[in-house]
Amino acid sequence: MARARGGVWLGSLTVAMLDTLMLARSGVDRVAERRSDAEWISARLADPASRLMSVNDGAAPVVRDAQQVALALRSVADSEVTAEDVAFLGVDDDDVAYFVEHVADREGHGPAEWGSLRDVGSGLDDRDAGLLVTAVALDNWRRGHGRCPRCGALTLARQAGWSRTCPSCEALHFPRTDPAVIVLVRDDDDRALLGRQGRWQEGWFSTLAGFVDPGESAEAAVRREVHEESGVVIGSHPDDVEYLGSQPWPFPASLMLGYHARAASTDIVVDGEEIAQARWFSRAELIAECEAGAVRLPPDISIARRLIERWYGGELPGDWSRPLGVAR
Repeated sequence: MARARGGVWLGSLTVAMLDTLMLARSGVDRVAERRSDAEWISARLADPASRLMSVNDGAAPVVRDAQQVALALRSVADSEVTAEDVAFLGVDDDDVAYFVEHVADREGHGPAEWGSLRDVGSGLDDRDAGLLVTAVALDNWRRGHGRCPRCGALTLARQAGWSRTCPSCEALHFPRTDPAVIVLVRDDDDRALLGRQGRWQEGWFSTLAGFVDPGESAEAAVRREVHEESGVVIGSHPDDVEYLGSQPWPFPASLMLGYHARAASTDIVVDGEEIAQARWFSRAELIAECEAGAVRLPPDISIARRLIERWYGGELPGDWSRPLGVAR
C-alpha cells in the first residue's frame, strides 16, 4: 500500500494521522529478544553505564531546571538490584541499557520530587517519556499479579520482568493491554460532539470513549460506544469511521485508539450516569465558551486533546485545559 507523507492512503483518500501524541513517544529500542537472555541481562546489570529508574504507584523521581523536567536516572552500579528486582526497558542509540526498579515506598530513592505521567509526561523528552510510560505500565501489571489468578500461588518474575510464572500450576502470565476507542464525532455542519462524564465538574468536556468488547472490532466499538453514550448514530459507510493514531494510557493498562467519525444523526440522548451531558460545538462556540471559562478541555498529554485540535485546525491555548489529574 502506498504511503502519503503525514498520512496513509485509503483508496484515493489521504487521511492525516495524529502526531505529537505525548505518551506515544519513545527514544529507546525495546530489543525484546534480549529479555530471555539471562547472560546478557546480567552483563548489563553489571555495566556502570546502564541506567536505573525507580517507580512507585505510577510515579518516578524527577529533576527540574528552568526549562525542562527529566527522570532522575542513576547507574545500576550504585544499587544492589538483581535481575529479580528490575524490569528491562530497552537500549538507546548509544547502546545504554535502561532498567526500572519497583519500590514499595518513595523514601531513599532519589530526589524528593516524584512525578506521575499526568504531572510531567508532556515535559519529558522522547526517551524519558517512553521509559516512564513503559515503567508505569509494567508496575501496574506487576502489582496486580503478585499471585497467580488461576491458583492463587505467589508468582515469580521471568523474562527480565516481562512475564511471571506460577511455581504451583506452572501458568505463565504476561502484561495485558486493554484496547479502548476514543472518538471525536463530526456532523454535516462540521460541529464536534463532546461529552461530560457524570463525575466531572460542570463545563469539563472531552471526546467520547469506551473499551472494546470481547469479539468486537475497534470500528464496531466506536459505533456502539457513541450510540450508548450519546444516542448519536454513526454513518454506516466504512469511511465514516477514520482511524488516526494510538497512545498508551497506563491507567492502569489501556491503549487508546483514536478516531474521527461522521454522524448520521444529531439527536442527543445521554444515559445520565456515565455521561451526564453531551453537546454539539461549532468552532466559534467552542472558542467563545473556552475564552469565557465556561468550558474546559482535556490537557495536551491526552489523545482527546489532539483529536479536538485536529478538528479545530490547530493548537488550542493551554489555559483552556482542565486539571491534569482527570486527563483522558
